[in-house]
Amino acid sequence: MEFGNNYERRSRYNRQLQQWSPVKETAGGPSVPPQVGYCFHSPKKHPWRPIMGYEEIEVTPMPSQPITNTMVDPCYTPAGMAAEPLRFPNLVTGFDRSPEHAARAALYTRYTQYEWNQNTIKNYNESDAKRNFSERVRNDIMRVLRETDEIGTQGQRDSGRRIGERITDTTFWRNEVSIEMERLVATCEKLSDTRRQLERAIAGIEGPLHIVQECLYHREKRQGLEQVHDTVEQSLLKEVALLRECQDKFRSMLEKVRQQSKNCRATQHELETDMRNKEYALGIDSMCHQLNNFSKGLQYYAGIERYDPTVCDAARWAAASAATLQRSQSERAKAMQMLSDTENLISVSATQIWDQWSNTNSAFTRRIAETIEIKNKLQLHLHKIQQEIFDVEKTLALLNKAIEDKLQPLKVAHTRLQARTNRPHLEKCRDEAQNRLVQETCDLQQAMETVRARLATAEGTHQSLLGVRAGLEAELRNKAATLFIDRDQCMGLRRGYPVTAAIKP
Repeated sequence: MEFGNNYERRSRYNRQLQQWSPVKETAGGPSVPPQVGYCFHSPKKHPWRPIMGYEEIEVTPMPSQPITNTMVDPCYTPAGMAAEPLRFPNLVTGFDRSPEHAARAALYTRYTQYEWNQNTIKNYNESDAKRNFSERVRNDIMRVLRETDEIGTQGQRDSGRRIGERITDTTFWRNEVSIEMERLVATCEKLSDTRRQLERAIAGIEGPLHIVQECLYHREKRQGLEQVHDTVEQSLLKEVALLRECQDKFRSMLEKVRQQSKNCRATQHELETDMRNKEYALGIDSMCHQLNNFSKGLQYYAGIERYDPTVCDAARWAAASAATLQRSQSERAKAMQMLSDTENLISVSATQIWDQWSNTNSAFTRRIAETIEIKNKLQLHLHKIQQEIFDVEKTLALLNKAIEDKLQPLKVAHTRLQARTNRPHLEKCRDEAQNRLVQETCDLQQAMETVRARLATAEGTHQSLLGVRAGLEAELRNKAATLFIDRDQCMGLRRGYPVTAAIKP
């Protein structure tokens, strides 16, 4: 049984040795056992790895006598041994016919057991270090999360408290402004009653003055160069001066009343604006005070913390509110003093007002006729410009058509030149046809450049004509607006001018 086991082990060993000797031994060596199957090799060769393979061979049984170290040499081999003695190949010089294969086999083992163990220890240490670092990072992150959560909660609570305090301050000043505005409105109403008394005393002059001022206001709506200081405007200004000269005896009081009324209205406007702003701010602060983490409509606004829309601090804000209240109280005191000093003074000068009225109407008539004449001439020039624009547009269309017509011949010339580049060898001569094709291409390109230059010039002319047309159209609009103001608005008001009824000689 022991010999049979040794025989099987040697047989397997002999089959394994075949992968070390892909090249046959020399002619003087022992014969190779006959091959009974196929030879198998590794599918892919590498310069640093030997060709691995095996083959199935027929194994000759060895004699029952065990092999000793003295039997390895052929000179000591018994005569009854049927197989050659075992030969172990030398990895360096054992292959006479393929030394390169032997060198690759000798270098196949690239690492030692020590290096393998060190690599395993390195992996263990790196895993422990990374795990410890990750644990420290997680702990630090949890600490930061707790701190940031506390900062967010505390900040939101403090902001809500400060907004509540701001709401209280704004409500106080809003109530003070509201009370003062009610008092000022009552004073303005009394002042308006006094002003109406003075206006009734000068009713014969106030009506014409209002009409003249309305004419001046309407003429301020003229556009562009139509805002000229012409004879009409001069006559209107003279009429205003004359109407005001007729109020010499009571002008001071009336002007004081009007100025005080304006000041009170301006102060009332300041109070209304202040109260409206405070109401708006109260609405915003109330909404902000009610916001929480579960409110709807919350959004991110990138960089909003860097934007500072404030214009003052809390102290200046309170001082501004107090100053507004003080101005209102001062204006109320002046108005009350003025109410006790009011007197009615009436004086009318009919002749001068009637003459100036006639002169102003004549100036309006002459100006309207002049404007109509200029408008007709502008319309004629506009018609000529439009005809020229039409002709230039037809020329542009012809130039574009000329460019498009030259594209096909240019494509033909390019195609011919490209096709002739495929001629073989010496057939690629620069003959007359080649020269003519090159010249034709250059001529077509030059012609297209010339046409494009003319097209650019025509387009520039077209744009300039369009600008002139736009200017003429704007002038016509201005003239039409001026005619509407002078003929329809101003003269329409002056036709109902109550001169004969209000002002008598």
